[in-house]
Amino acid sequence: MKFGPENNLKQHIFFQLFFWTALFLFGMARSHGDYTDGISAEIIIYNFCHWIFQIAGANFIYSILILQFFDQKKYVRFSLYLLISLYIISVINRIFIVYLAEPFFIDEPQDSLFSIFTDMGYLLSYYTFPIISGAFIFISVMYMLRYKDEKENTTKLQKEKAELELRSLKSQLNPHFLFNTLNNIYSLSLSNSEKTSESISRLSDILDYILYKGPKSEVSIDEELAVIDHYIALESLRYSEGRLKISKTVNIKTAATIPPLLYLTLVENAFKHGAGKASGQTEIKIDISSDDPYSVFRIENTCEMDENNTSKGIGLQNIQRQLYHHYQNHFIFKVSKENNIFKVEIKTPSIL
Repeated sequence: MKFGPENNLKQHIFFQLFFWTALFLFGMARSHGDYTDGISAEIIIYNFCHWIFQIAGANFIYSILILQFFDQKKYVRFSLYLLISLYIISVINRIFIVYLAEPFFIDEPQDSLFSIFTDMGYLLSYYTFPIISGAFIFISVMYMLRYKDEKENTTKLQKEKAELELRSLKSQLNPHFLFNTLNNIYSLSLSNSEKTSESISRLSDILDYILYKGPKSEVSIDEELAVIDHYIALESLRYSEGRLKISKTVNIKTAATIPPLLYLTLVENAFKHGAGKASGQTEIKIDISSDDPYSVFRIENTCEMDENNTSKGIGLQNIQRQLYHHYQNHFIFKVSKENNIFKVEIKTPSIL
């Protein structure tokens, strides 16, 4: 439980009221069972006086001794101060009862201050142990609330850290993709190609997706496939007829979702290291399927001997990190190269 200046302070006050009221009522119920004649006014006053010092003692022990000494691993000082504090609180409690409370309902000689300070057996039995019992229950509950609060804070911080890292990954991916695309349009504009306007239109659709879908935590596979179609059409404008051989197979049976730009980045990677590096015909195969348990994305492209090395580059490492942040360990990410064919496969849960 966090005790801040506003709502947390109110929560703290409500908790204290609820806890100590419940403890007082429990003590009264126990006293009622100990006395066959019922609870007298004197018993209520005694319980009330002990209750006040239980509250003061428990809060002092937790707020000062535990937080300042025990939590700081100053165990010797904590133990010494705890014993001294219990003795002082017990003495003050007894003085309060003997000199302030009892004169209202008892007409008997009062215990001397010397007796109050030195009668350790009576002090321990009737004053120190009630304070210890109340403090123990209170501190145990506080520790459980604190553990719960710290666990929630840790989870929240981890989530925020993951979101920041994901945003960082996307900021690394998007400029790289845009840089290549703008270079393509620039090349077309130099040749006064009629395809320039079409390229700008395609890029507009892709930018719209990146700006409005990219910041989201997930998008539907159908939305990702739509922007992939735009990208393929845009890239195809750069190459002569017959230069590219692209095939795409789609078998979507469920409304599955993925992190935005996940598949698009791999398509961009295939073009960059396939058609972008090879002088001859480049073949790119894309296979997407989705059913109840999993969604699978496979892409392969022909490449030169030194391209698409199986040791994952920065782009593929970023994809793997993005998958980990989104799915933890519930995904499969395979990268392989065989006979100048570079393959990537991603398998993710269709429903988280």
